[in-house]
Amino acid sequence: MNKLNLILQAHLPYVRHLEYPKFLEENWLFESLNETYIPLLRMLERLDADGVDFRLSICFSPTLATMLTDAPLQERFVDYMNGRIELGEKEVERTLREETECHDMACRYLDEARRNLERFEALGRNVLSGYKALHEKNRIELMTSAATHAYLPIYKDYPAAVNAQVEMGMRTHERIFGEPGRGFWLPECGYYPGLDSILADNGVSWCQLASHSVITAKDKSIYSGYKPVELPSGVYGFVRDWSITSLVWSSVSGYPCDSDYRDFYRDAGYYLPLDYVRPYIHEPEVRVFTGYKYHAITGRIEDKAYYSRERAMEKVALHTDNFLYSIKRRGYTVESAGIKDPVFNLCFDAELFGHRWYEGIDFLEGVLRKADASDDFLFTTPTDIILSNGESEKLRLNESSWGSGGFSDIWLDGSNAWVYRHIFKAIERMEELTERFPDQGSLKGRFLNQASRELLLAMASDWPCIIHDGTSVTYAEKRLRNHLGSFNVVYSAMSRNTVNTEWLINAEKSSEIFPDIDYHLFEKKDKD
Repeated sequence: MNKLNLILQAHLPYVRHLEYPKFLEENWLFESLNETYIPLLRMLERLDADGVDFRLSICFSPTLATMLTDAPLQERFVDYMNGRIELGEKEVERTLREETECHDMACRYLDEARRNLERFEALGRNVLSGYKALHEKNRIELMTSAATHAYLPIYKDYPAAVNAQVEMGMRTHERIFGEPGRGFWLPECGYYPGLDSILADNGVSWCQLASHSVITAKDKSIYSGYKPVELPSGVYGFVRDWSITSLVWSSVSGYPCDSDYRDFYRDAGYYLPLDYVRPYIHEPEVRVFTGYKYHAITGRIEDKAYYSRERAMEKVALHTDNFLYSIKRRGYTVESAGIKDPVFNLCFDAELFGHRWYEGIDFLEGVLRKADASDDFLFTTPTDIILSNGESEKLRLNESSWGSGGFSDIWLDGSNAWVYRHIFKAIERMEELTERFPDQGSLKGRFLNQASRELLLAMASDWPCIIHDGTSVTYAEKRLRNHLGSFNVVYSAMSRNTVNTEWLINAEKSSEIFPDIDYHLFEKKDKD
């Protein structure tokens, strides 16, 4: 039997700007809530109600989990959804009069928005409570990640900083979900020798690994990633199956590239008259995605065909069958090599499903339903596999990631390398502060805690990734400058043994994340 570990990572950087009535980058959260997190939850609840026997693992990163439980952001999401519903009502009327080919989809989008908002309100505006309920039913395994999704291999020379990311990630998960997590999503599947010891020290039982981790391992692998890898510290690693995940993940040949699927980029907010969409975009006249998209991918042409939901769902059925067939065929090949009951680890960004790939949640539902109806597949979780005491192998791994070629060039190249000299300097100064002020409480303790908070936020992998991709570069650079600048405010003041109280109060209000942070996180374990 083929055992399937479906591991989804839900992550967004911490974006919260209450000082503005509306903030453009907060739409990253609102779009993902409306198009992925709520629809995915509704789909899983539907499977559970239908008695489908499914298992999967989901990581909500600490930054995302914090935003999802933030009352002001929850209120802003309600405002966002009310705007989308208002636009949908206008679109239903408009497409009834003109562009009638879009009418059915306009009605569908409006209905989805209403259902999502209704479910959001029913959950007390905390979507994580729905996922926690499924976790308590043993349908999903909840896991965590590094505090701000830092790409950890880059910080391997600063073990205290790596430990701070891991410990704060574990602590945030327990605070929000009420229990510690066993699994830990390595940001970007980034691993380096010795990282597993830090994970083990913080109570982590397992993590996911890139396929390159086995390919480039110091030891020859017997199971080629189709059984758990026992790392030197005793933490288990589950190796992402590149060949199977590429059927979905590939930006060239993956299922989401099919010409019958809905086009992500052709959005009504960009081509309808400005006066019509002005209430739903950003001031002064910044066009944005509205979620109302009516065209199929079609191909690399300007004149896109209208989207057909019927044709798209036919493709979903074909791709669902092909996905399970490919796993079954691969299973025969693996078993012929002497690996019985192989484990396929299928690791994806959650936002691919529903948000980037509109039909992706339908695809996942089809896979889970058809797998349950077959004797050839068993969806499980890494913890269940570990507890079953099945076969595993001990391996010593080299540094790796799921980036191109298994390297780190996305997060460290000519476009973004400059950021690290500033972050490294801040880490060294934070370590210095923990030595100079080993026992500070009250105001000075809060001041030092804020320095730790700013440093963790500066370490987020999102900023160098955005700079590398050339997307929201101005915003990413501004965030880096602001966090590092705020850190230096603390360092300069503490060097004079003073505290800027007004600045501290404002800084704490602007970044209400990690309320239980302790600056001793950055204390060096080994002092020479």
